[in-house]
Amino acid sequence: MVHNATSAGRLLDVLPLFHGDFRVQLLVASTGSSAFQDGIGELLAGLGLPVLPWEQALSTPVDLAISASFGGQLPLLQGKLSVISHGAGYTKTLAKPGAGSREPGAGSREPGAGSREPTFGLSPEWLLEDGTPYLDGLVLSHPEQLERLRRVCPEAVDVSVLAGDPCFDRMLAARPYRDRFRRALGVRRGQRLVVLNSTWNPEGFFGSGGGQDILPGLLPRLTAELPADDYRLAVVLHPNIWYGHGPGQVRAWLDQALRSGLTLIDPAHAWRQALLAADAVLGDFGAASYYASALGVPVLLAAAGQDRLDPDTPLAAFVRDAPRLDPHGPLRAQVEKLLAGHRPAADPGQFVTSAPGASAALLRRHFYHLMDLPEPAAPALLDPLPLPPYEPPRRTAPLRVLTRVWGTDITIERSTEHPYDADGDVHLSVHEDTRDRGSLELADVIVRDGPADDPRLGGPQAWTAEILDRHVHCSVAAYVSGPDSCVARSRGQGLLRLSAGPGADVDPAAYASSLYAWLAADGTVPSGGVTLRVHAADGVHPVVVELTGGHPRSAAEARRDTAGAEPPPE
Repeated sequence: MVHNATSAGRLLDVLPLFHGDFRVQLLVASTGSSAFQDGIGELLAGLGLPVLPWEQALSTPVDLAISASFGGQLPLLQGKLSVISHGAGYTKTLAKPGAGSREPGAGSREPGAGSREPTFGLSPEWLLEDGTPYLDGLVLSHPEQLERLRRVCPEAVDVSVLAGDPCFDRMLAARPYRDRFRRALGVRRGQRLVVLNSTWNPEGFFGSGGGQDILPGLLPRLTAELPADDYRLAVVLHPNIWYGHGPGQVRAWLDQALRSGLTLIDPAHAWRQALLAADAVLGDFGAASYYASALGVPVLLAAAGQDRLDPDTPLAAFVRDAPRLDPHGPLRAQVEKLLAGHRPAADPGQFVTSAPGASAALLRRHFYHLMDLPEPAAPALLDPLPLPPYEPPRRTAPLRVLTRVWGTDITIERSTEHPYDADGDVHLSVHEDTRDRGSLELADVIVRDGPADDPRLGGPQAWTAEILDRHVHCSVAAYVSGPDSCVARSRGQGLLRLSAGPGADVDPAAYASSLYAWLAADGTVPSGGVTLRVHAADGVHPVVVELTGGHPRSAAEARRDTAGAEPPPE
């Protein structure tokens, strides 16, 4: 029973528990009760299962219905009903909306006055129909949830079952692949991956469009204060933000940050991999930030939202104790302090699940018990988290590059802005696909990326010559055709190949800026080449610079040289 894209994701976690069993026919139905319907069709289409209209689902006898929320007319279903959580347990407070609806968010979202709102999914308002439980199974992940249930809704204790957290178990199983997830995001050696995360409440990090929202003012400062080669930025947004506003609108709001290197993470299929890959999370009171903390990742809270939480939950305790982001203070110093001072608990995920790694077996036992069906002999297994596609940052916004040169050593920091009193020389590096076309006329370095054999560009040699011919201020043009090398053309040195030396792992566009700074400091590439030592991301990266034999001439000079030449003999 699919409520929205968020609940659909949790149902996909448990779907493999029925694979291989010819006795079981799987059906899907959407309750239609959520305001967030976008994204459901896309997720359901990928399953290839029969989709029942809600009216038909209500009238169809089934052996088991599984939901990850309480929306829709669940008490009217013709069969056993089990409900699993679509978050890290049951933590948020939310009053039951008007009669006949259990859609969280359909009514007022303002905290109730005079008395505490009930905990969503763990209170009589959400669990009882005419004084008795209308569901046959309430899946809990930890005994602390059972204790809270016993206090506030003892009538539902008998239908509860402790069965772990399949979402968290999939993350735990994927921990050995953290480096792969980092490489998928283009995170390089020494870089810190900072993941921004927001739940969908107006009080969340993403906000509601009001004047007090933190994120709009924070994003340009993050890309300015966190150097591009030292930090990698990504954002994980709650599916209700993603599908409620529309992916296109979200991208439009975040456009400046995206052009500065921020990456939007797929909220359905890749958010867990991003948390596993993260060095730090700037988050709020949502489940994803709590999961990150449970994985041992340091979390800096940009929004607390304590009024939205049951104060007796471990999530509320985490929010009370977690360090707070000062949105007006220097951001780099706060992130570095968080990383340096973080001391993960011995068992940071102890309250997420009482049965780590065991949810598949426990849930399948529960589901098959409700169906009155013997379990298959094969072990119960969950799908591994998939390896996301390779998505390195693509920075098309102009970058101010701060450098300091001594000998063949170059310290480099690339950011969208630098303080006026920054120590070093600053030059401008611009991607050819920048939206700010005027910046190309001011650029000292112009870069682009793509396959070396792209016929539209004529190859690195032709493209670099064309750029120096067209943009007279530009001194170095660099064509990046791989993760560790580029071809550059300098007005004074001609065509050069820049490649990573042993242990080097920096964006080749940074190699090009380092070359520019070194040449501007009177460096000259000898016939046998030279190795530059690029200091970035808390490391030293040797970059081998080699002359390729190309004459240091522009495209216009090349055309003039060949204009009067005799045609080759036939």
